[in-house]
Amino acid sequence: MTSMIQTERLSKCYGEARALVQLDLDIQAGEVFGFLGHNGAGKTTALNILTTLLKPSGGRAWVCGIDVVKDSLAARRHIGYVPENVRLYETMTAEDNLLFLARLSGLRRPEVDIQQTLRFLECEDLAARKVSTLSKGQRQRIGLAQAIVHRPDVLFLDEPTSGLDPLGIKTLRDLIVRLNHERGTTVFMNTHLVSEVAKTCTSIGVLSHGRLVYRDTLAGVLERYGDEAALEQVYLQVATPASEIA
Repeated sequence: MTSMIQTERLSKCYGEARALVQLDLDIQAGEVFGFLGHNGAGKTTALNILTTLLKPSGGRAWVCGIDVVKDSLAARRHIGYVPENVRLYETMTAEDNLLFLARLSGLRRPEVDIQQTLRFLECEDLAARKVSTLSKGQRQRIGLAQAIVHRPDVLFLDEPTSGLDPLGIKTLRDLIVRLNHERGTTVFMNTHLVSEVAKTCTSIGVLSHGRLVYRDTLAGVLERYGDEAALEQVYLQVATPASEIA
């Protein structure tokens, strides 16, 4: 197996507050990894370091074998990222937003890549609409299109279903699974929703007060504890609400 995301004693401090404490992860190609934790557990800090948006206080991290600090530009070529609140230019159409980013990314055929991406996500009908007219769920789909238009090897998602209605959640969940199955994209998903992990992920990690307190495959959890409801019990047993900075 090929390691797509690795961390070694990864740490982050904000003054005296420790947001991340010696995090060790090894996520293999093709995994859909659910990173669980209460608000303030340190999930977003970890994700920001892995996506090159934040420098760690200690330790190292690699994406596709590339050190995210020493060679951040090279790492970004392999990364797609959808934040919790997708930021788009409100007065531009969805397609123009995608075209702007695709050109910045240096894609050789941006128009073709955009059309293929919109078709894959089944949202071609949104292309000509101004972002200001889109719903939360529609914005998330365009945000996802932005993140995958360059066909990244690894996709990072930060609370992707936050604020979505049940239909929007199912739609996004199905798209994540399709990306993983049809394109082989490795997915790293921050969430505090156990239900979404059970329906989407192949492996999980639980973070509490900046420390990784549990790591297993979803199949391992089900084999050991019996059913999907047990995942919630495992989570509640090992994780406690964190008060430190995320």
